[in-house]
Amino acid sequence: MAASQRPEARTASVCTAEAARGTHSFKIAGYSLHKGLGIGKYITSSTFSVGGHEWRLRYYPNGDKDDFRDYAAVFLELLTDHNTKQVRAIYDFRLVNPATGQSASVFSSPTVYHSANRTWGANNWKKRSELEATYLRDDCLVIECDVTVIKETRLEDTEGSLEIQVPPSDLSDSLGKFLESGEGADVTFEVKGEVFRAHKFMLAARSPVFKAEFYGPMMDNETMKSSITVEDMEPAVFKALLHFIYKDSLPAMDDLDEDENGEMVKHLLVAADRYAVERMKLVCESILCKRLDVESAATILALADQYHCSKLKDACAAFITSSERIDDVLASQEYQHLKRECPAVFMDLWEKAAKSRKSY
Repeated sequence: MAASQRPEARTASVCTAEAARGTHSFKIAGYSLHKGLGIGKYITSSTFSVGGHEWRLRYYPNGDKDDFRDYAAVFLELLTDHNTKQVRAIYDFRLVNPATGQSASVFSSPTVYHSANRTWGANNWKKRSELEATYLRDDCLVIECDVTVIKETRLEDTEGSLEIQVPPSDLSDSLGKFLESGEGADVTFEVKGEVFRAHKFMLAARSPVFKAEFYGPMMDNETMKSSITVEDMEPAVFKALLHFIYKDSLPAMDDLDEDENGEMVKHLLVAADRYAVERMKLVCESILCKRLDVESAATILALADQYHCSKLKDACAAFITSSERIDDVLASQEYQHLKRECPAVFMDLWEKAAKSRKSY
């Protein structure tokens, strides 16, 4: 007689971790002045807090050791009370590309900070020649450090239940396919001879201006038509506007050089303002803020004033009136144009500068 089959016992548990994450941006202005600091010498960021602990960055322009003299080194230092036994953390050192305004990871590592070693990092972080060729602009370098502090782990029994993995959302990709295919489109835009098909409900959901045009009191015979002509906008700009409306991101602009890229972002900001796509407008402001330099600061200031970008305007004013750059900015053609064509902006700039000096 065959032995009776006993059910296989199944048990399960899950280990979860509570974590806190923060990002610190460390801008090194006057980079060339720090190059001769010497091997083993470093400059530090301000102190920042993540996960209940205080941290700061150490940057070694000439390397931390003689063996790595051709490399820039970066370390993350834990400053919290030395009685702290240990802190588990993951750090990610990133460099901001001034041409795109985006940061890319250069070195990332999990580690445990303890009383014997409270500083961890990379002594061969980035070859100095590569760093200076790609990531310097207007003698400035921007380092970002993502810090994730693992605060607590918990182990729980799950009574044999099996976990079902949920994939990341693909909503933006799915909506983007409708834009690309034009399937179900109920409105067509003509922009300087180029035609774009779209969906009124999608445009209305993302833009108060489109909503009013299609479904509100602004609706007229023109917007009731299936074809609308868009004036005073380049086709590439309108195409990028639609891309953001459907996918919530700006399209890649790898085919443009640095100057063309910057001009395109300015046009996108104007388009975002025209159709009240506020998130797109803020994305453009953020990119322009990261690209401020001596030649562009005055132009971007005028743009920020015209389209009511208060944070970008303040950033431009702070950049222009900083003692390190003011002479170069004043000598630029763009500044002279601002002074001549936008006197109100010019006066506001120097009023802010005067107030700033009085506060010190």
